[in-house]
Amino acid sequence: MEIRRYAKSNFSPVFYTFPTMKNPLVSILIPYKNTERFIFECIHSVCSQTYENWEILAVNDHSDDASRPLVVNLSIEDKRIKAIDTNGVGIIDALRTAYNKSSGHLITRMDSDDIMTPSKLQVMVDSLLDHGRGYLAVGQVNYFSDQGISEGYARYEKWLNTLTETGSNYSEIYKECVIPSPCWMVFREDLDACGAFNPNRYPEDYDLAFRFYEKGLRCIPCKQVLHHWRAYDTRTSRTSENYAQNYFLNIKLHYFLKLDYNPDRPLTVWGAGNKGKQIVKGLQKQNKVFNWLCDNPNKIGKKIYGEQMQHYSELKALRHPQSIITVANANAQVMIREYFEKLGHVHMSDYFFFC
Repeated sequence: MEIRRYAKSNFSPVFYTFPTMKNPLVSILIPYKNTERFIFECIHSVCSQTYENWEILAVNDHSDDASRPLVVNLSIEDKRIKAIDTNGVGIIDALRTAYNKSSGHLITRMDSDDIMTPSKLQVMVDSLLDHGRGYLAVGQVNYFSDQGISEGYARYEKWLNTLTETGSNYSEIYKECVIPSPCWMVFREDLDACGAFNPNRYPEDYDLAFRFYEKGLRCIPCKQVLHHWRAYDTRTSRTSENYAQNYFLNIKLHYFLKLDYNPDRPLTVWGAGNKGKQIVKGLQKQNKVFNWLCDNPNKIGKKIYGEQMQHYSELKALRHPQSIITVANANAQVMIREYFEKLGHVHMSDYFFFC
């Protein structure tokens, strides 16, 4: 039996055909480096899943602690666990190595310092089988730490879970990564269509989220916490240069110009802080014409990087503009959103929050 489903793409309709299946194999990709303190608990949470048809591809990225022998011993005890060494260096190469050796119909990723809830795989498998190809299973997350959770982590968790509850993740994609890197699952064919782990672009999880968005994979709403996300100071995402703020901004601008920018419409940038300046420099490098707006009286009329700052009221004089907002202050964002709504501008079509 075959079922046809329609998946909405940003560019053109795509029809997917997929076979119905029961109990499909799930490949869990786990890159790791020097996480001996956590990786046993991580793998144990997989072994404790209510859904049992899975394989772990645990890829060692040149660890120099005891994590590799620990994983090797676990692989001897449970043949579903594959202990592998990366073919290259870094998390992208480790993910490629894991994916190339995987056999599952369904693919998911797991961080070696995190913990799955016992029903995580079952919930995500059921969601994908119910909806079919062209969909992305996501779940809510819970941050935890021995030192307590910072306000920033708590705010991000609440924001991300609110989006996931309704499956509206892409509506905020230019603000921050809207797909939690260790809490998604997808059909292998859909991941291949998105380029899997081929691009050498960091942050790799944010880049993949944009490619899910680009290919029109629809997020399945989820009201359950499926993943416990460990927060600690030496986590790679907090220490590696690959996850610095400029990398995030570069990815945002890259995909905006590729997916949502209309060169036939005037472009504006609202905000002259550090993020606004970086976006402006990126636009200048690509020879894009734009108006630079702000509400700071000390900057209006002055030139920065050769661009004259204008009052945001100049928007009214532009015909059908698109706007990038780089103002981070939450209260100011509320005011800005209300201003655009009064002008009849539509979020994610006419204006885009980049922070």
